[in-house]
Amino acid sequence: MSKRTIRIIAGAGAVVLIVVVWFALQAYPLGGEGRLVVVTVKSGDSMSAVAGEMHAKGVIGSSFAFRVDAALQGPHTVQAGSYQIAQNSSFAHVRAVLNRGPNVNVISVDPGLTIHEVAQTVASDRGSAFAEQFLTDLASLARSSPYHPDLSPPALPGQSANVNSFEGLVGVGQYLLSPHDSAHTLASAMAARFTTQATSVGFSPTTTVNGLNAYQLVIAASIVEREGYYPQNMPQVARVIFNRVQRGGPLQMDSTVKYPLGMDSGAVTSAMLQNPTPYNSYLHTGLTPTPICAVSTTALRAVLHAPPGSWLYFVLFDNKGDEKFATTYAQQLKNEQQAAKNLG
Repeated sequence: MSKRTIRIIAGAGAVVLIVVVWFALQAYPLGGEGRLVVVTVKSGDSMSAVAGEMHAKGVIGSSFAFRVDAALQGPHTVQAGSYQIAQNSSFAHVRAVLNRGPNVNVISVDPGLTIHEVAQTVASDRGSAFAEQFLTDLASLARSSPYHPDLSPPALPGQSANVNSFEGLVGVGQYLLSPHDSAHTLASAMAARFTTQATSVGFSPTTTVNGLNAYQLVIAASIVEREGYYPQNMPQVARVIFNRVQRGGPLQMDSTVKYPLGMDSGAVTSAMLQNPTPYNSYLHTGLTPTPICAVSTTALRAVLHAPPGSWLYFVLFDNKGDEKFATTYAQQLKNEQQAAKNLG
């Protein structure tokens, strides 16, 4: 055998050894497992897509190596759902987790959602009995929440606090619900996150702004959330609410009329405006009895730092989501006419 042949064989052997070592390090990574992350598998995802998602989340080091390993293991379909898996996991561990099926539910609380809507998501993931207990636990937390109103000084005219309502006091974002988590665990996590998010913007149970206590400010922020739509509108919407409350007139906010009807969108009809619910801010003055949805930190900042101004009206003005504000009703009518043209 010639020296050249020996060198070729040796080189090929070295390459094979490098590949084998590399693959082994991908299948059994050094350093131990890292933090837990959630990998979401959508219906119809290929193994390539699943591997890509796990690589992006740091669960595996190489999606290519995992696909090769999966091919060697034989055909396999991963059930759609969410999987909590440690970063830097071995391929064997990943396969074991995926083979057992989804191991965590992801509950999303978006700004503007009501507790009823959140409970519907919980029910779809964990069943109606779990969701009912979740609502019961939230009601219990509401009675001890420091953000609920101290009835001394009294609430605004026409306003009576519902101490069983936790509306507006849940933190927004995603919550991971594992099979062993209780409804109380989920409810407590939402309450704790609200406190964390409120604190991050300088909001506390003792905060007062423009004569409104902390709970009243959350009510105002929830209306800002629904009426402002986009962050650029929210500070001025907050000022409109403050101005209307201080003037003693009705807020006349469509979102409050829709709230007890379970409506997120759609036009408010004349019949709705005559509905004698306490949330009808066309019939009643002052704020609504409770918040009407979950609030973002953007909406909380808006009520904490509303700009000075005498605005009393606003209207969605264009397709970019901008709102136009007015001090007089005549100016509002002009803005509405122009908005109708802009929105086509």
